[in-house]
Amino acid sequence: MKIDIKDIKFWMDAIRNSKDRDRILESFWGGQLKSKEMLVKHLEDHYDLNAKPKIVIHGGWNGVLASMLFNSKFLDIEHITSVDIDPTVEETARTINKNQEMQGLFTARTADMCTDKYNADIVINTSCEHVDKVKLQQWFDNIPQGTMYVMQSNNYFELEEHINCVNSTGELAESVSAKNYSVEEIVLPKYTRYMISGIK
Repeated sequence: MKIDIKDIKFWMDAIRNSKDRDRILESFWGGQLKSKEMLVKHLEDHYDLNAKPKIVIHGGWNGVLASMLFNSKFLDIEHITSVDIDPTVEETARTINKNQEMQGLFTARTADMCTDKYNADIVINTSCEHVDKVKLQQWFDNIPQGTMYVMQSNNYFELEEHINCVNSTGELAESVSAKNYSVEEIVLPKYTRYMISGIK
């Protein structure tokens, strides 16, 4: 992955313009970036590279994952929608992906992932540890049939906002009754990041 210098410029704009710079900088911690890099590489290896997917990211936060997906050497993306329940991150996500937004490739919006209605080829949720078990199952049940899904969680129980951590990829899959899925994980200094993907 090679990040376009224009995108780096917009990343810096988002940080400079923010009223809470420390919160945005959390998106760029090493563990955050390595977890997202693992996801990008997984899609490069497991998705039809001749396709032009429409992607929805639930729990899209500040939009860094979307930007990294756009900077994949291999994925030819038609559009990414970044959805988050927190309205304060929408403008940041739009700024970080301003280059793609101006080309009509990116949208950020505020919505609840559990009830969001969408049409996508790939739906991503890297915020599973932030969603309780009932709501996570509701989110999974809401995925349209035939859609590829990618989920990430971790075993970093120490953070108060992490209300639904897991200890393995199997536990993550079991939490939503997923079947016929592939798994990956990455061991980071403070936690292990678990990922599963499949076709709903």
